[in-house]
Amino acid sequence: MRVAVVGATGLVGTKMLQVLAERNFPVSELIPVASEKSLGKTVQWQGKDWSVVTPAMAVEMKPDLALFSAGGSTSLEWAPKFAAVDCTVIDNSSAWRMDPTKKLVVPEVNGHVLTLADKIIANPNCSTIQMVMFLKPLHDLYAINRVVVSTYQSVTGTGKMAVDQLMNERKGVQGEMAYRYPIDLNLIPQIDVFMENGYTKEEMKMILETKKIMEDDEIQVTATAVRVPVMGGHSESINVSFKKDFDWKEVRGALTAFPGIELFDNPEHFEYPMPLLQAAESDAVWVGRLRRDDTMPHTMNAWVVSDNLRKGAATNAVQIAERILELKS
Repeated sequence: MRVAVVGATGLVGTKMLQVLAERNFPVSELIPVASEKSLGKTVQWQGKDWSVVTPAMAVEMKPDLALFSAGGSTSLEWAPKFAAVDCTVIDNSSAWRMDPTKKLVVPEVNGHVLTLADKIIANPNCSTIQMVMFLKPLHDLYAINRVVVSTYQSVTGTGKMAVDQLMNERKGVQGEMAYRYPIDLNLIPQIDVFMENGYTKEEMKMILETKKIMEDDEIQVTATAVRVPVMGGHSESINVSFKKDFDWKEVRGALTAFPGIELFDNPEHFEYPMPLLQAAESDAVWVGRLRRDDTMPHTMNAWVVSDNLRKGAATNAVQIAERILELKS
């Protein structure tokens, strides 16, 4: 396939290129796409230099597939233009996620909804992806009633400027600020803008996207999203209540059997998932600290960790592309 990567020079775009190579995705021609200021630069991939082009130039080249990671406004403007030349677009921004005419997909959870007619497919929010991966096998068994989630989100979710801010603060160097406040030795309980209801846009993404991906509007979700001075992945403390009681042997069996989940839950040996030690550069969603919540019926607590640039973004997008390839064959 002729594959365009829109936003190829950014953190997620770079990770998309890495994942395409690692998974041996059949790329006959790579089309790295970035803004006008990057025109003429080259991206090295698979031992070759590929020239960076603008979105307009890429559309004229009529790629078979376009992986977008260049922000919502770019997606809204350009995704329909790529789709119009019979290119399948997989978009990592929030632009199309809640559009009722577009699919929002985590392949292990709802990959069955994909068809060859889908020309713009939305990649979910990174925090939502890892949460629904954990929830799906348990929802199938016990039917989820309510989810309370608090996130501990890596600076890599904001981008290179945020990583630079953290590193500059550690060195005592004055530099460009991605955040309103210092992030080193600090937590910022705001991710994205505040909405009228007091939640942030990030929190509302988790609430609304979960219902759409899980195909169940009755699941109640409430979220608090926090930026933390961490690299390697996002972590989530999840409290989930079911409509019927659960059995621990069955829970562990379902999680272990679910593709893409790594159960790492041995408190007696101090084994639990951490972003730096387990999640970083892993495509898995890591689950640990499983325990019953004795204050509520049919309720458990869990700790869920995943690399937000991989399964939370690049890997999930490439997995969607692989599903499309399967449909074509």
